[in-house]
Amino acid sequence: MNWVEYNLNELGSFKNGLNFKKEKMGSGYPLINVKDITSNIRLNSKLLDLVDVSIKGKSASYLAERGDIFFVRSSVKREGVGMVGMLDDDEKTVHCGFVIRFRPNQKIIHPKFLLYLLSSPYWRESVRNLSGGTAIINISQGALKTLNVRFPESLQTQKYIADISSAYDDLIEKNLKRIKLLEQAAQNIYKEWFVNMRFPGYENTVINAATGIPEDWEVGVISDFGKVVTGKTPSTKRSDFYGGNIPFIKTPDMHGLPYVVETGNNLTELGEKTQLNKNLPANSVLVSCIGTAGVVAMTSKISQTNQQINSVVFDSTFKSYYFYCFAKKLKPLLEGLGSNGTTMVNVNKRKFENIDLNIPAESLLVNYSKIVEPMFKQILTLSIQNQKLEIARDILLPRLMNRTIEV
Repeated sequence: MNWVEYNLNELGSFKNGLNFKKEKMGSGYPLINVKDITSNIRLNSKLLDLVDVSIKGKSASYLAERGDIFFVRSSVKREGVGMVGMLDDDEKTVHCGFVIRFRPNQKIIHPKFLLYLLSSPYWRESVRNLSGGTAIINISQGALKTLNVRFPESLQTQKYIADISSAYDDLIEKNLKRIKLLEQAAQNIYKEWFVNMRFPGYENTVINAATGIPEDWEVGVISDFGKVVTGKTPSTKRSDFYGGNIPFIKTPDMHGLPYVVETGNNLTELGEKTQLNKNLPANSVLVSCIGTAGVVAMTSKISQTNQQINSVVFDSTFKSYYFYCFAKKLKPLLEGLGSNGTTMVNVNKRKFENIDLNIPAESLLVNYSKIVEPMFKQILTLSIQNQKLEIARDILLPRLMNRTIEV
């Protein structure tokens, strides 16, 4: 098998993304953003936020094509820079200014093969070594153009390797669809019971005229429903605090899935013990309240978070699923509470724990939990399964690339 080596600049063309105002979000073209490029390297336009921008004349060059590869250009954490994803459909899609598009020359290299090559741990680290910055870590087109790529000359061989890796992603994609359906089912029941008030036995329920809710419900605030914990970051000057097995969750770790099963940073037991009062048990609900507010997830095991996240710890597990569904609707409220005329949203613990919350009768919460708990357990199982599939894919790929396994 003949192998060749090319500079990345020789294999295609680069394009920086669009800059736009936040007020443009909500309608228009699907937008590829930093948060969309994760360990799940396939990008589905139907899962993207929308942005209202004019694509005319030269601006049409911003429209993506199937097979385009997208690099994270800027991130608040080094691990995020250089992450890659590929558009996997033909929808007219654009990308933001924090993302760089690369359009491969498909006469030389198979796009999916290049995607898997660039997503491997070795290449991600190579890209990160070219990045710079302090508060925001960046990588430029110029830096990416210096990378050399070695690969089989035969497009057929490239496709074969890509197809092997793609089989893992097919399973991951199926699991993600199941996760989405399961979460939606739980949300639908929540809406029917607790928003539309059509819970079992609602026909015989007496409504309190003053509160507008059933008489055996209470009007409370978040702190009445569970203990609120605001995260904190152990000293980053102590390397012995980091690199262990205790998840240290930041907002980017919460995007995409109901449960956090993988984090960019982990604490050691020593790091954890510096702030044991910040420990969160499994099924605690996390809500980002600084910067990007309103991102919601749950812990899969004992974890800690940074100070941008307020979490709710429950004395009974049956409360967690109700609160998770409630919190998923909080984003507009949090953005309003935390604006204060500044550019960054900031909802402190006091404001968060005093957000109004209807507290249904305990028997109803228990019944809801019994119905949706199997759904959430399946979501967690599928999420862990996907994590293992990604690890297996990332182990296999370098072996195919370096010919440890012949193809």
